[in-house]
Amino acid sequence: MAKDSEAERRWLLLIYRVPSQSSKARVAVWRDLKRLGALYLQQAVCVLPDREELRAALDRVRERIAELEGSSHFFVLDDVDEREQRQITDGFRANSAKEYDEIVEECETKFFKEIEFERYRENYTFEEAEEIRQDLEKLRRWLRKVEARDWMGAPGREHAHDRVAECERLLEEFEITVAERVGEAG
Repeated sequence: MAKDSEAERRWLLLIYRVPSQSSKARVAVWRDLKRLGALYLQQAVCVLPDREELRAALDRVRERIAELEGSSHFFVLDDVDEREQRQITDGFRANSAKEYDEIVEECETKFFKEIEFERYRENYTFEEAEEIRQDLEKLRRWLRKVEARDWMGAPGREHAHDRVAECERLLEEFEITVAERVGEAG
């Protein structure tokens, strides 16, 4: 029976320990690993797909752990049971899907409401439009980061793109109104 591409996937496994007296250090390491897209199998044990850029990033995380007087062990897993492969893959998909959902929520509960609120206040200024544009750029950067670590093709990507596109549309309409209002006043 031929193996599928998921079953042939290689994984990078990191097991680490950071001194318990420094919660700040533990959180810093955790944050670095989450930023990379690491999937935690249990506390201080995480896995990532085997990619050159992730190997280099893990080397930097391991250096940080050592600087914090911690320890780490690094393994490349290339013979992983099919059931475990599915669990790891499903875990990565779930993480990315959750992040896409958070982007959608940010659009719907904050960005859309901000435009609505500024229209209600009739706060049609270039400064306000620029501030909202900066929020849109943050959403775009966040979406790019999530996509970059969505190695398993999680659901929700298209919906997140649609919501960010809706943010762009709403902002463009707001900017047109700002230009018209400022032009009328000038």
